[in-house]
Amino acid sequence: MPRLSIYVLRQLAEPIGLFAFLLTSVVWLSQSLRLLDLVINRGQSAPTFVWLTILLLPTLLVIILPLAYFAGTLYGLHKLNSESELVVMSSAGYSRAQLAVPVLVAAAIVMLLTWLCSLYLMPLGQRTMKDKVMSIRADIGAAVLSEGMFNTPADGLTVFVRELSSDGHIRGILVHDNRKPENPTSYLAKSGVLAQTPAGARLIMQDGTIEQSGKSGAQLSVLKFERYVFDLDQFGDTGPRKVREASERYLPELLWPDLPKDPRQEKARRMFIAEAHNRLTAPLYCIAFALIALVAVTRGRRARGANVLRLTAAAAAAGLLRLVGYGAVSLAGRNPYLGILLYLIPTLGAGIAAAALADIDFARIFGRRAPAAMENAP
Repeated sequence: MPRLSIYVLRQLAEPIGLFAFLLTSVVWLSQSLRLLDLVINRGQSAPTFVWLTILLLPTLLVIILPLAYFAGTLYGLHKLNSESELVVMSSAGYSRAQLAVPVLVAAAIVMLLTWLCSLYLMPLGQRTMKDKVMSIRADIGAAVLSEGMFNTPADGLTVFVRELSSDGHIRGILVHDNRKPENPTSYLAKSGVLAQTPAGARLIMQDGTIEQSGKSGAQLSVLKFERYVFDLDQFGDTGPRKVREASERYLPELLWPDLPKDPRQEKARRMFIAEAHNRLTAPLYCIAFALIALVAVTRGRRARGANVLRLTAAAAAAGLLRLVGYGAVSLAGRNPYLGILLYLIPTLGAGIAAAALADIDFARIFGRRAPAAMENAP
């Protein structure tokens, strides 16, 4: 590319990167908060929380990258225009077509990154995160190892550990099982150890008592023991792995889902196929966004009020185009034949913007054809 094109590309790269960073930070922070409660209640470490939130990033970038590209491109071109750099370039023979080259190159780069996230990184991150979350929920033993605190790792279970030594031994144990409110049971022990056995997590208590209340607290039975093994896995989430969601599947798994041949699974099959087409077409909006930004900046009068109006109209047009695309995904999930809309919408948006950029006046064209047709009519 000529030096001017490289210069324009650099001027676009900075705001695109800035908008991508800001949008990702805001959305990433809001999405990561829902994982904070899980990590804290299950006694996980800070690196585990950071790792889970990093796995969320590809899913967010699939949506954010095209939007950040449009916002950055519109801002970058407007800045070049407001500082009269585009006027100087045009006077030097730099045409509108040449200006479109760096804009479309930036669009191509963002498209490739979006495809990389949607087709590979997003399903990889989602299935890794879901498997890790299931592992955390199943590892109920880690949730009770917080000394000096009353922990509630599951409904109906309260565990208190007074002291946890470096060798893994526990001193001062209280376990309150309230799954049956009419017959609660409390386990108290002087010492114990948390063991991971082939059968699952077990809390081995020594030198303690079992206090069981009956008849709504009217009776209390006390049983002393020297050694008692308490099964913690009964409170864990150890159910079978469900069918992977659409966000966890790679493209072939969406197009040819491994679902049982059951009419009740037909809706899920249609949604998977619609999601596959959505992943293929989502990056195509970058081309439409590029042309819309070019039309907004290079067409029309240079008055300040006119510039603001065009930029507002461009943002509204891009937003409406993307919302229509999201609506088409829902329609394609109901009727597979409507999946063609996912390809037509960004193509049509890019075509209209390209026609406006090339000064094609459809109203005048059709206005001329209509009288000619009337003259030839008998």
